[in-house]
Amino acid sequence: MTTLAVLALVIWMYLLFGHGRFWQAGPVLSVSYPLTTPSVAVIVPARDEAPSIEAALRSLLAQDYAGPFRVILVDDNSSDGTGDSARAIGDRRLTVINGAPRPAGWSGKLWAVSQGVTESGAPDLLLLTDADIIHDAAHISALVAKIERYSLDLVSEMVKLRCQSLAERALVPAFVFFFQLLYPFARVNDGLKSTAAAAGGTILIRRQALRRIGGIESIRGALIDDVALAAAVKKGGPIWLGHSDLARSERQYPAVADIWAMIARTAFVQLRYSWWLLVATSLGMAVTWLLPPALALFGQGAPRWLGLVAWLMLAASYLPTLRRFGQSPLWAPALPLIAAFYMAATIGSAANHYLGRGVAWKGRAYQGSAG
Repeated sequence: MTTLAVLALVIWMYLLFGHGRFWQAGPVLSVSYPLTTPSVAVIVPARDEAPSIEAALRSLLAQDYAGPFRVILVDDNSSDGTGDSARAIGDRRLTVINGAPRPAGWSGKLWAVSQGVTESGAPDLLLLTDADIIHDAAHISALVAKIERYSLDLVSEMVKLRCQSLAERALVPAFVFFFQLLYPFARVNDGLKSTAAAAGGTILIRRQALRRIGGIESIRGALIDDVALAAAVKKGGPIWLGHSDLARSERQYPAVADIWAMIARTAFVQLRYSWWLLVATSLGMAVTWLLPPALALFGQGAPRWLGLVAWLMLAASYLPTLRRFGQSPLWAPALPLIAAFYMAATIGSAANHYLGRGVAWKGRAYQGSAG
């Protein structure tokens, strides 16, 4: 038992001091204005997004960006009037196109994005953003300033996520925390590190960089498309990933079951459909997240004290994320229980795959690939 307690403590010493400062909940994109104003095309893929699409598009059209920009909505065979709501806005800078049938081997979102890229012509920069994102008026300016000032090929942000329902307050901050754990932003932003990731809500990419990697087609079957795109781009140029105070998601997760479905949709994809990785990940999560409180509550002697220290360390690591979401620090000691939920949802994702359910989203199902 002492050996396991020491192992848990060593893991947390490494995570806090040697894992890319993942727990810091930074950096954050600041308001800034570019010295040059390259042309920007904003691509918005949308499938059944009628409740949020008008607000999202109007926030894009209200940008204070001084350069030329246009917005292209690709209506991906919506059944709720998404395209009609967009067309009713009636702004000449907004183009709404009906998505063509999805070819084999493509994910629905990436096929829609690809059609938007084709429609855009030859802009200097492409902003890929989701249909549920509301943008501050200075957002595009800040993104362009970042990519130009530091000669980056791609800039991406973790936008603000809703944190209003009890389920969201309990589980959504942890989603961002675990994403930072998987892809420490400091390592993503370090050109000497191989770690690459992006957050799909907001991705600004140079047209030349997209062309260099072979276009959207080069990742056409990726179900975790933001990370795949960032990995492809970083092989040839620098990227940046941070947090955003200039964009927020309006997507709602009112119940625990909604967040379970969100995690289970791609968790087994993240493990590359490997049962061995699932077992290893589950064991690793148990030692990292569940063992410290178990030792602190039920252990004796040295293991108990080692477990308590590890529990305090993991709780402390969560505090910056809780502050970012404006949540009580009292959630921090409960992080092991939250981690257990995520671990169970990951196992549930594997079970869905085993039962032939695969990945389902917006009425589409993918089994093992996008095909």
